[in-house]
Amino acid sequence: MEKWRTWLYSPEFNVILFALLLNYPWEFLQVPFYRDMPQAAHWDAILFCSRATAGDALIALASFWGVALLSRSRAWVTRPSLWQVVTFSTLAVAITVGFEWHATVIAERWAYAEHMPVLPVIGTGLLPVLQWVILPPLIVWLVYRQIR
Repeated sequence: MEKWRTWLYSPEFNVILFALLLNYPWEFLQVPFYRDMPQAAHWDAILFCSRATAGDALIALASFWGVALLSRSRAWVTRPSLWQVVTFSTLAVAITVGFEWHATVIAERWAYAEHMPVLPVIGTGLLPVLQWVILPPLIVWLVYRQIR
């Protein structure tokens, strides 16, 4: 039983948990801003958003580990400083910009709808960037509240 408790209160498990819970509705809210998504079959859209959310959880975990490496502690989230939260968010934004660029330009896995605001020069959609500006502080706060 103690192993389960240790695992349930680990920073990584909680980062993944709260990243999934916060990113899943965000992915569905973004549907109208991607070309062809509003017309997609219901189940196809659910699968697409579910896969995107799993990717979001991995982005959050990678960003968490990046801050842990810089902080030299996985426990940084139990006493997060402003630079750690900003770095967590910045790493996630950088990963997202890279993935969005690859998916829209190189692999052409998806495209933005005309009404998706895009960032000048890089052409990345504003909503995926805002996702990683807004949600990481919430993830950190929820993890902090859960495991402190």
